[in-house]
Amino acid sequence: MAPRAYWKGHIRLALVSFPIRLYAAVTSTDRISLHRIHRESGERVRQQNVVPDEGPVDRDDIVMGYEYERGKYVPIEDEELDALDIESMHTVDLTHFVDLADIDPIYFDRPYFVTPDGAIATEAFVTIRDALRGAKKVALGQIVLAKRERIVAIQPCGRGLLLETLRWADEVREADTYFDDIEEVKASKDQVEMAEQLITARAGEFDPDSFVDRYQEELRALIDKKLKGKRVAAPKGGKDGGASNVVNLMDALKASLEDGSGSKKGKSARRSGASSSKASAGASGGKTASRDAKTPAKSSGGRTRQARSA
Repeated sequence: MAPRAYWKGHIRLALVSFPIRLYAAVTSTDRISLHRIHRESGERVRQQNVVPDEGPVDRDDIVMGYEYERGKYVPIEDEELDALDIESMHTVDLTHFVDLADIDPIYFDRPYFVTPDGAIATEAFVTIRDALRGAKKVALGQIVLAKRERIVAIQPCGRGLLLETLRWADEVREADTYFDDIEEVKASKDQVEMAEQLITARAGEFDPDSFVDRYQEELRALIDKKLKGKRVAAPKGGKDGGASNVVNLMDALKASLEDGSGSKKGKSARRSGASSSKASAGASGGKTASRDAKTPAKSSGGRTRQARSA
């Protein structure tokens, strides 16, 4: 069965407009879901919609409301929300074009695949896609998703486009608020060089399939044991991998290099259910190149996002 489009609308560049479909590029369906249950009966605990001093309320009697004073609300009906109509509810107007590296990774939120909606739209879709690839730019616009207007960045992604929602400026906190208290310390040149050796020894290409969700694996094992009626051992405790072992930093760095801790580890087992047939991407481009994403766009840490081009 073909996936269901999350959103349908249009992309517009100046006087050029064509219909598109949006599909969620990430999923969490393979994650284990736990529910709250009553310890004695084993029955699932349900939540009820209640009003203090009045008791349960029918779903049909519930509306949204804005709290303008503490404990005071102005009700807003669904019909009133539906009547709100701005252009970005049905059209993504491409208004700005920037280098991918100009967008701080902290602004990126959620990715979506974009496809043309119908054969007639394909020519315009491919034209815009190839123009973005040739110009090595990312298109910016705005869209309404789930009753929220979002800034979006659009770039080539194989034969399609990748749309990523961006956070608003007032949603991103100033880093200095947290970093200003970090003491200014001059790092030893020798220690930095040794740390760089450790990093270089472990350097390689990003392969998301090489990472394993160990918490999910432990949780699955726990559930399997309980389903089979096996006794679950009490936690041993003291398993704190985050405890600092930096008594003498130079000694720790030397020991890491000498015992091979800095060597690149072999690939761990791929995460269960992960697909190994992902679309290939182009070679790394320059800093100002638009990244031609493979599948869901994934960024590494840092203040700039490394670009990729076709």
